[in-house]
Amino acid sequence: MAAPIRTERLVLREPEEADLPSLVAILREPEVARWWPGFDEAEARRSLLGRDDITVLAIEYEGRPIGALQFYEMTDPSYRHAGVDLFLASSWQGQGLGSEAVKGLARHLFESRGHHRVVIDPAAENLRAIRAYERAGFRQVGVMRQYERGPDGRWHDGVMMELLKDDLR
Repeated sequence: MAAPIRTERLVLREPEEADLPSLVAILREPEVARWWPGFDEAEARRSLLGRDDITVLAIEYEGRPIGALQFYEMTDPSYRHAGVDLFLASSWQGQGLGSEAVKGLARHLFESRGHHRVVIDPAAENLRAIRAYERAGFRQVGVMRQYERGPDGRWHDGVMMELLKDDLR
């Protein structure tokens, strides 16, 4: 088990089986499910516990999980970087915790994993997430048109955002 990442108010740690009911409940909240659709308990277990292709971390605040982060690493030396994503319980949004979590993870990826660049790709309509990532230091670098298919069956745009190690504030 990897050591937890600590920020001023949060602990980012490997999720445990005991976290699953709380994380499933968060994924079912309408404000979260809008951006993270289709998570029943089986899908949450598959996506959040014991993954080999990505690393998932529970976001713990005051001793309980309030969301999760995930990251992948591109290891080709010519393109080496990491990509991140996260969800946060709606009751904890708007308090700077999402920005704190993604900034803490980015710092870890820079300092401990040797990356120079971290990317994130929120839905273009998810203005709250975009603002949170900007507060963490990420900059918009482009719009990916028709990036992902939504639950409505239509294609939706995404925003590519990046944070370089030199830009971390």
